[in-house]
Amino acid sequence: MKHIHVAVGVIWQEQHILLALRGAHLHQGGRWEFPGGKVEAQETVVQALKRELHEELAIEVIDAAPLMQLRYQYPEKLVLLDVWTVSRFAGEPRGVEGQPLRWVPVAQLADYHFPDANQPIVERILQEAGVLNG
Repeated sequence: MKHIHVAVGVIWQEQHILLALRGAHLHQGGRWEFPGGKVEAQETVVQALKRELHEELAIEVIDAAPLMQLRYQYPEKLVLLDVWTVSRFAGEPRGVEGQPLRWVPVAQLADYHFPDANQPIVERILQEAGVLNG
């Protein structure tokens, strides 16, 4: 079974979170996701997060803090998601790889279709923002 370690950025700006639309050709394609990508060998999670967000969005991460870590078992692979909150960055995010981006109000996150592994992240954000009770 394939194991994949992924650095994920939950990018905040004025009570909105940046989402990217996965390409239709990708695993769980056509769904909105929090930007990020694979942690390469010899790379820390923070290094991977900064590299991936620069490659995908053309931004430089200034402040990031760990939010959560979770494992998710898909039928064909196991993913370990290292999720970080990005509270400050330099540059204007753009879809470098042609992917559509959208700033979504936190309260509307539940209205978007995410990859299965991202659902616990959405729930955690909504809880911490006081949108969900419990």
